[in-house]
Amino acid sequence: MMNRMSMVLAVAGVMASGVAFGQAPVAAVALGPAAEVQHSYAGVKANILKSADKMPGDGYSFKPTPDVRTYARVLNHVSEAQLRACGAANGTKDLAKVPAETADKAAIVEALNASFAECDKAFAALTDANLSETFTVGPAKRSRIGLMWGTVSHDNEQYATLALYLRLKGLVPPSSEK
Repeated sequence: MMNRMSMVLAVAGVMASGVAFGQAPVAAVALGPAAEVQHSYAGVKANILKSADKMPGDGYSFKPTPDVRTYARVLNHVSEAQLRACGAANGTKDLAKVPAETADKAAIVEALNASFAECDKAFAALTDANLSETFTVGPAKRSRIGLMWGTVSHDNEQYATLALYLRLKGLVPPSSEK
């Protein structure tokens, strides 16, 4: 009986170690307020850029009802907001221009990429030490962390609209892909 129990425990130990060694190592995730907002920004950036790519060019003029924005206008709105917020954080004076919503997909995506390039700089400059630094954005004063979290929040809201438009066109949004 004791030998059988020892054998069962030995086999269980070997099996458990095989499972443990077969697992991929978990990547270290940076902690702290700056790292958390940077991580969230990276996720929503990927979803928005993939959404812009997924919608065919002729879908950029799509709007579900006459009184809502076109797909292109939603993307332009993201670009405008990002240029304003991230440009303020970077101290950028001459911001890129956003094309008309009737522009072709390539022009709208180019402006979107320019706005993400501006934000990439602003988010890269974010540290736990400079979170409370303030900026003037329009008539308001904003802290760096408030500006950056506000950008992530706004981008997530706009991504929800893009995802809905994609679904209405029969396309799967990036965040739902398997």
